[in-house]
Amino acid sequence: MLVLEYLPVLLVAVSLGQSAVLDKVQPEQVHLSYTGDPLSMTVTWTTFAPTPSVVKYSTVPGPLLFNISAYGNATQFVDGGFMKRKMFIHRVTLKNLTPTQRYVYHCGSDFGWSPQFYFRAMQTGSSWGPRLAVFGDMGNENAQSLPRLQKETQMDMYDVILHVGDFAYDLDKDNAQIGDKFMRQVESVAAYLPYMTCPGNHEEAYNFSNYRNRFSMPGTTEGLWYSWNLGPAHIISLSTEVYFFINYGKELLAEQYRWLQKDLEEANKPSNRLERPWIITMGHRPMYCSNFDKDDCLQHDTVVRTGIFGGQYGLEDLFYKYGVDLEIWAHEHSYERLWPVYNYTGCNERLDPFFPLHREWSALRIEDYGYTRIHIANKTHIHLQQVSDDQNGEIVDDFWLIKDKR
Repeated sequence: MLVLEYLPVLLVAVSLGQSAVLDKVQPEQVHLSYTGDPLSMTVTWTTFAPTPSVVKYSTVPGPLLFNISAYGNATQFVDGGFMKRKMFIHRVTLKNLTPTQRYVYHCGSDFGWSPQFYFRAMQTGSSWGPRLAVFGDMGNENAQSLPRLQKETQMDMYDVILHVGDFAYDLDKDNAQIGDKFMRQVESVAAYLPYMTCPGNHEEAYNFSNYRNRFSMPGTTEGLWYSWNLGPAHIISLSTEVYFFINYGKELLAEQYRWLQKDLEEANKPSNRLERPWIITMGHRPMYCSNFDKDDCLQHDTVVRTGIFGGQYGLEDLFYKYGVDLEIWAHEHSYERLWPVYNYTGCNERLDPFFPLHREWSALRIEDYGYTRIHIANKTHIHLQQVSDDQNGEIVDDFWLIKDKR
């Protein structure tokens, strides 16, 4: 029945000789995402006409047999722009993978297949050291760090990518055609590594519809918030945008906060915290920053930190109560590392005097284009490095987080 259903698309294309019609069934914008289960991986891609959703893959090294098949489904996404462009987002989850095994795959259907890509299945358990590349606010026109990330991906330097909000500037722009261009660009990284995301303010259009449809994150909230375990860490992705775009429903803010509280309670059960002592959060807009750009973090009582509606749903007290170890933010177009801080009180040991505009809780500020490497080395040590693309890959910040107590 599938062949009969989709055959007319191919017949029309052949009979009219229209390559544009053929292009509609060709897979593109391929990217991976981690499901939270080390034995599975989700492959997501786009076509512009309905086709079956198939991934064929095999282990490497070895002959390229593509002898394992997995099947999924596609959902139609209609962009909110005036052209109402239609696209079909395909999702297939590969299951029963062998930990640390490398696989080669391609996706699509007999109407058209993607190029072949590779990935490595995750390790199981908590006794290994995940390696992450982290960045936010990457545009379509000035993705300056992307070539370096492409090279390092092919060098097998990372296990996961974290993109902390703001994609393409913007996914919905030009009737979502900018979103298509961006997803094609990052395919060179995201088709090889799990590309884990959270929403930023630039995803807001049409109730975050481009973000919610294009990415496939764990959980049931269309990637707005979710959590997953990675080695000795429990990682929480959240939406700071529910604090700012209340027009899409105040209940989203309350729902996320209740979910966060429950998730942190579960992560802090003694057996869970012993197994995964690191709790890491990622969200787009920061609680603290020293950028003087008229943004929210210029305010003393930032919305994300202290909450809204008279102080409801603030994250700082919640994260402090449950011992969050590392918070990753984006939004401000610079790199800033903070000393440990709570309620504007922090540790400033070995802190050299700063220019008066610096805050005492701000340890280092760098304005180069770049990205962060995080190596969760073990249950007591995390190694972080800031890479400057402006300085040809120089490490401009290098430090360790050491957990000797909560």
